[in-house]
Amino acid sequence: MSVFPQGYRGSGLLLHVTSLPSRYGIGDVGPAALAWIDRLREAAQSWWQALPLGPTGYGNSPYQPLSSFAGNELLVSPDWLIKDGLLRDGDCEANFPPNEIDYEAVIPYKRRLLKTAQAKFATGARADLRYDYERFRNDQSHWLEDYALFRALKAKFNGAYFLHWPRELVERVPSKIEEARAELADTIEVVCFAQWIIFRQGERLKSYAHTNGVRLIGDLPFFVSPDSSDVWANPEFFLLTDQRRPRFVAGVPPDYFSADGQLWGNAVYDWDALRRSGYRWCIDRLRALLSHVDVIRLDHFRAFAAAWHVPMGASSARLGQWVPGPGADFFVATKKELGDLPFIAEDLGLITPDVIQLRDSQDLPGMRVLQFAFDGNPQNPHLPRNYVPNTVAYTATHDNNTTRGWFESLPEPQKQAVWAYLRRAPGESRDVAPELMRLAWSSHAALAIAPVQDLLDLGEAARMNIPGQASGNWRWQLTDDLLSPTAFDWLRALTTETGRHPAHFAAVEPAAFQKAEMTL
Repeated sequence: MSVFPQGYRGSGLLLHVTSLPSRYGIGDVGPAALAWIDRLREAAQSWWQALPLGPTGYGNSPYQPLSSFAGNELLVSPDWLIKDGLLRDGDCEANFPPNEIDYEAVIPYKRRLLKTAQAKFATGARADLRYDYERFRNDQSHWLEDYALFRALKAKFNGAYFLHWPRELVERVPSKIEEARAELADTIEVVCFAQWIIFRQGERLKSYAHTNGVRLIGDLPFFVSPDSSDVWANPEFFLLTDQRRPRFVAGVPPDYFSADGQLWGNAVYDWDALRRSGYRWCIDRLRALLSHVDVIRLDHFRAFAAAWHVPMGASSARLGQWVPGPGADFFVATKKELGDLPFIAEDLGLITPDVIQLRDSQDLPGMRVLQFAFDGNPQNPHLPRNYVPNTVAYTATHDNNTTRGWFESLPEPQKQAVWAYLRRAPGESRDVAPELMRLAWSSHAALAIAPVQDLLDLGEAARMNIPGQASGNWRWQLTDDLLSPTAFDWLRALTTETGRHPAHFAAVEPAAFQKAEMTL
């Protein structure tokens, strides 16, 4: 059964949690997130989509998390720690830029707050929560203890890639691992405390969203970071050498955009080993994210059919080859554990017939992006006339320029093609984002989503990410003055006009949300 029942029409906005307005230097899951849900509800939106929620490593990319199971401690709300009596107002004083995240300042600031809060908790503050904390550590021990030790060791070795640690720790010699746990016990305690707090605050946010009729879409990277607790603690599930180094790395082959393809560097899976385990680690990974969200966008979905493996040390991705993924067998095993599959397939990029067949065999909605639609090909799958209902239509994704910025960068003939498809006389660049939103909302797609930058008609300066650029990404942040009530009033009217108002579908809830409601 698809995430979206027959006849369902909904809409929502894409905004990463880090981009929420905040006086603490970075958006978090506290009061500003609740206020955002209020805005969505008032604008008749049913969905909030965010980027991956894991702890970020190199480049602060949410797509290179240090763990598939942990939450990003930078998203902890100081306001709620104050309310819990674990911080004081004076502990949280800071002066950050209002419209851009300064990670170099935010990271030590948030770590200091968490260390202060944990010290108060350890010395008896909020003793009524001690049982809840201990239960969390016990329930999540299957990943938490390894993750906490991984983070503690990373701190001890000044952030070094785990392959550069002493060999006994790289290879997890039991006696050395126990010595490290004892030596780093205080740091481990802070890491575990931070995870308890982010999970606790995340549960509050999800409950508030459900109460207000808003569903949450999360994002799961297909591959994991090579320098992660995932690889360090579970080497048997990856194609590694005896020294725990990747034998192959992930990427994509040469295409129109890149003559040499792309080398991503992620370790690749040993699907035979995972299959023998019943995909337990993969299913636990999905279950961990579903504790925070209702539906998961499966990033790089095509790799479930086949992934591009490049030998470690190769100079370019040209030297790779397609290697089959787990295919339908994975989804059959997952369905046995989770019931209906609460997934959206990110089927962008080089999509071959086997990928389409796999997506459709599991009744998964795919993605269509309007910025990719105007190449002059009438069969382009991103043109709304070619959509099927089991689709999520986007004006853009986090990897795209803002729609206004995209349009302003187009050559004149392509600009004319956009206006021609819209069946209107050429106008100003400020007119394009609302026109593309109207196009997505009017389409046959079950769900229409726009980045908040497009709703607010922001230019290229508000772009979230430039693929292939190593630095300067993931820094964009909303400010309260940008949140124009007029834009949200317009969105509510558009949603009502196009039949996507949630009141129209009170009895036709998405299957994944029905299941989530029953567990509350």
